[in-house]
Parts: sequence; structure tokens; C-alpha cells
Amino acid sequence: MQPKQLLIALFICIGLWSCKDDDKKVQIEEIQTPIVLEPKKEFGFVLEDYIVKRDTIRKGDSFGEILERNHIGYPRIFNIAEKAKDSFDIRKLHVGKPYTLFCANDSLQTPQCFVYQPNSVDYVVINFADSIHAYTNKKPIKYIEKTATGIIPEGMGISQLMIEQGLSPRLAYKMADEIYAWTIDFRRLQKGDQFKVIYTDKYIDDSIYVGVHDIKAVYFEHKKQPFYAFQFETDSIKGIIDYFNEDAKNLRRAFLKAPVQFSRISSRYNLNRRIAYYGYKLRPHKGTDFAAPIGTPILATASGTVSESTRRGGNGKYVKIRHNATYSTQYLHMKAQNVKKGDFVKQGDVIGWIGMTGNSGGPHVCYRFWKNGRQVDPLREKLPEAKPISDSLKVRYLDFVAPVKIRLDAIQFQDGSNEPQINIEKDSISQIQ
Repeated sequence: MQPKQLLIALFICIGLWSCKDDDKKVQIEEIQTPIVLEPKKEFGFVLEDYIVKRDTIRKGDSFGEILERNHIGYPRIFNIAEKAKDSFDIRKLHVGKPYTLFCANDSLQTPQCFVYQPNSVDYVVINFADSIHAYTNKKPIKYIEKTATGIIPEGMGISQLMIEQGLSPRLAYKMADEIYAWTIDFRRLQKGDQFKVIYTDKYIDDSIYVGVHDIKAVYFEHKKQPFYAFQFETDSIKGIIDYFNEDAKNLRRAFLKAPVQFSRISSRYNLNRRIAYYGYKLRPHKGTDFAAPIGTPILATASGTVSESTRRGGNGKYVKIRHNATYSTQYLHMKAQNVKKGDFVKQGDVIGWIGMTGNSGGPHVCYRFWKNGRQVDPLREKLPEAKPISDSLKVRYLDFVAPVKIRLDAIQFQDGSNEPQINIEKDSISQIQ
């Protein structure tokens, strides 16, 4: 090749190489397209548009005082309260509950919106930026279905095992006291007992963990004997959910063993009781006293209808529940009731709180148990089993349980490990907006 031809070929190669480099540069520019982030929102408001002030309701606070502290005059406060009263009663602000003020993003920082949170999910918005309007809403709730397995090591209880592995102890409590309370004594678990559980965790705003929502299915092997439990709704109108084994037998009794969790019996049913304070005269005690701190929730030991919710004499504030034609229960000395006459309550519902009203020497609930109109000792009674599943529901239950059992059986224990494993089922997510 002549020098002139060689020089021309060299220029052509350099040109082609430059084109390739240009192509690469174009590709790189396309890959590095900036990502536009969504503005952060809360309660439907873009946070960067406001000066956000957060606080909690203090003793003596009122809606008017909070706005007045933030430079809004009382004529405008009165106008806001009047127009918002049909949606929310501004007098119902409880001490300790959080609130948020969205203020103008300027030097005056004038409040434009007040948001009150009575609980972790619900919130009330009173917007007075332009026109005045109020409404209630809920934070997004997400339920994530998970599975966990575990093998009980020597000298360790199931709650401790779960805590050490980052699981909620509530999971252990629900298995021990809500599902297997009448079939397995969780205080006497043995080395090698093992479990598999399908459950859902509850999150608010995608990130705030609020605990175990419910348990869908459990396999628990105790002393080499298997115990299945499957959640099933037996009454959609009253929202009654129970647990049954693989043969559709109810795992529960009709009554809880106690109306208070983690309490102690301070005085038993005793028809021959004599008290020194009363000169050792015979003063029968027809109830069972469960001692617990003031404010501890009191639970309905069985489902039924509230027949009394009042205050009377030495009983103090109390609730009485009629469960059926045979059984009723009564709960005395409450600090306050959480139900009223005529309410239907489910087993485990909070019906009041421990107090010292009436004749009471200390904080406790006197639990009275009525059978055929006569007070008896519930600890000596052979309590009935929970209502069995109806024949009409049994076929539907067995069809419902079949695929759940297959899935539960397919979950594998970690070979040679005494530690629980946690598997998150990411496809099993439901969300409430």
C-alpha cells in the first residue's frame, strides 16, 4: 500500500473510532438520567410546603388555647370551631395524644391546618387555610403475611426464644393463651418441641410496625404429638373467629381461664370465709379476685350480651354479661366500664379496666360466675367446650383448610438448628388506604 493510501485508511479508522466513542457518550448520558423523587407527604400534605409543628395534648390544653398560642385570634378560632363541629367535637382532645400544625412557610408561620390523632391509625383534619372544612381519615395500613418456625432448646421458653430471634413475643402469647390454652401447657414445653406458624404483621405508613395482627395457621408438635390450628370465621355478622383442628374440632373452651392477663389470684371463691376486720363473722366470698395494677384491661371471658353496666354499693362499677340461658359472668370494682347495657361482646374484648371502686382493699377485679342463676366457683366447674362448628359450615371449613394445611406442611424446619427461621411471604400483602 502506498503511503498516501495508508494515510487515508488511517484517517478513516480514526473517524470510525470517534463515532464509536460518540455513541458511547450518548449511551452514558441516557443511563444517567436524573431520578425525580416524589415529595414526602403526611396526612395528604406535602411537608416541604409548610413549617410543621408537632406536639401532644397537655393537661389543660384546648383547641382554642393551642391555636391562640400559635397567633390565631379568638374570633377566628370561634369561627373555625363552629364550622368544624359537625365533623369533629373539638372538646374531645385527650391528654397525651399527638397533634400536628401545618403552618405557612414564611416569617409569620401562621397555622393553616390542625391534625389530631386519637390513635395510631385514625386522624382528624381541620383545614382553615382558605375555606374551613374538617374530615376524618385513616393512615394506610399494610398487612404482610409471614411464616416462622422454631425448635424449643433446653431451658428456654417460647417467648424468650422469639425475643432473641427478633420475633414479637405477642406471637407466643397468642399461641399460648388464645389458640392452645386448653390443649398445651406452654409453661411445660420440652426440649425438641417445635412449631410452624403462618401469621400477619401490621404496619402503618408502610414502615411503623404495630405488632402481630393475627395468626392464620399453626402446627405445634408437643411431646411428639402434633396439634394443628386453623383460623376460621364462624359468624360474619358478629365477626366471631375461632380456631379448629384439621378435623374441625374447636380448640377452645367456651370461657377464658381468667378475665385479666398475667394476673394473680388474691382471693378465691370461699363460702366459709371469715375476716378479722369483721370480728371473724362468716362472710362468704362468692367471687374470685384477680389482682392487677389500676388500669389493667378486663376481658370478657366469653361472648355474650351485656345485661348490666352500672355502679351499685360495694360492687362499685361493674359489668354483667349473659352468655346463654345457663351462664352469666360479672366483673366488679372497675375503674371504668368500656361497654354499655345491650352491647354484644366477643370473648377477649376489653369491657373495662381494673380499679378500686366499691368495697375494695386494693386494685383487683372480683370475677363472679353464675350457673343457672346461682354463683359457683369457675375454677372448680367443668366448663363447656366452645360451640362446635355447624354441619352447614363444616364442609366449607374443610375445603378452606385443605390448601392451608398443604402450605403449612410444606414449611421446612432448619436441620440441626434450635433457632426459629423467619420467612416473609412478600406476595401476600393486603393494604387498606
